[in-house]
Amino acid sequence: MKKAGLLIALVGALTACGGSGSIEGLKTFKYQGGQHKDGRVEYTETPPVGGTHNFRWQNCGVYDAPIANEYGVHSLEHGAVWITYREGLAQDQVDKLKKLVDGHSYTILSPYPDLPSPVVASAWNNQVAVENADDARLAAFVRKFESGTQAPERGAACSGGVSDTF
Repeated sequence: MKKAGLLIALVGALTACGGSGSIEGLKTFKYQGGQHKDGRVEYTETPPVGGTHNFRWQNCGVYDAPIANEYGVHSLEHGAVWITYREGLAQDQVDKLKKLVDGHSYTILSPYPDLPSPVVASAWNNQVAVENADDARLAAFVRKFESGTQAPERGAACSGGVSDTF
């Protein structure tokens, strides 16, 4: 019985990744790292996936309130995966997202106002939007991009920054 369950999980993961290691629906961008500035920054994507950001980064972890884009983007530059969810998402869905990031030291989980999809996973220059926390693409995204080579400052701190929320 355990082998059958493992096979089903493997097939689900391969399906989520399109069978070729790519994640279905993945959007990619081309932002350069190392562009810091104080104050607010206007971003093209919601949530942002790169670009100019604050000198300070958001501490990785789970937040029950939105965080500043400028801090979140700096954490992405360090290799974090930022999973955002619509405010008001059902608690069972939020609990599944918390379980997904549990044990990962380079992830941020937070609600996000006016999110275009119920759940969005972002890494530096990469993003996927999904309809619910059960979507296997979320786990595949974390596996692929947490502390990944796409991050311009991969391995830089994901703690010792700010833990501010709105």
